[in-house]
Amino acid sequence: MNFYKVSIIPLLLLLISCNENTSKTSSVEESFDEWTTIFNGKDLEGWTPKIHRHETGENYAETFRVTDGMLEVNYDGYDKFENRYGHLFYEKTYSSFHLTWEYKFTDQWMEDAPSYTYRNSGVMFHSQDPYTIKKDQDWPISVEFQMLAEAETGKKRPTGAVCTPGTEVVFQGQLDERHCIDSSADTFHWDEWVKADLIVYGDSLIIHLINGDTVLQYTQPRIGSSGVVNNYDPKIKQDGQPLKTGYISLQGEGQGVLFKDIRIRKL
Repeated sequence: MNFYKVSIIPLLLLLISCNENTSKTSSVEESFDEWTTIFNGKDLEGWTPKIHRHETGENYAETFRVTDGMLEVNYDGYDKFENRYGHLFYEKTYSSFHLTWEYKFTDQWMEDAPSYTYRNSGVMFHSQDPYTIKKDQDWPISVEFQMLAEAETGKKRPTGAVCTPGTEVVFQGQLDERHCIDSSADTFHWDEWVKADLIVYGDSLIIHLINGDTVLQYTQPRIGSSGVVNNYDPKIKQDGQPLKTGYISLQGEGQGVLFKDIRIRKL
């Protein structure tokens, strides 16, 4: 189901009711900020890497790089992965926003990485500041839009799930303590370009879309007791605190991946 198809009419009526001078033909788009391209296709200006066991700002072995106008996660400079989970942070924070991008995996995977990382990556949001992540902290406290591709022929592995490193969300009206919640998306081949959209309304509604269709919705993200994150600063992890804003980052966890057409607008 496409989010825009189910929401455009009530949103338009709301805009009209709030302003008596609004024309009946006014576009919903006018209530949004313009799209901003946050990856320039040339270099990593505006982006900061944080890789496990390395200081914030150190792009170990050029894990994150630009290749043919695309932002690439690449491990050809590694001898072993050694749990060097990486995240590339955009310089600005966002609260209510619409983020869109395209991605596909490469045939590169570090065989000493955990098996779940195979054809697996993600985009983190409402994340802690990368400069508050300790050198030995493995994951940022954040919410993740998970990107997956087929790992075994014929076995379903839908992309667009949500994962919660150091956080929690409410799913179908209840606090869900699972680390990852599956989406209703299709399973895609690893080298197929996929369009992803993430729509976030602060600490209320969050919507995942794949190729234009809504595949997952949940609410009330907050810092929580779910596992995964290790060696964090306890002053940062305040359980129960609603997540209303934060940083966006692109993930690298041993699997090569390409990103392109990364754009955002505030809602």
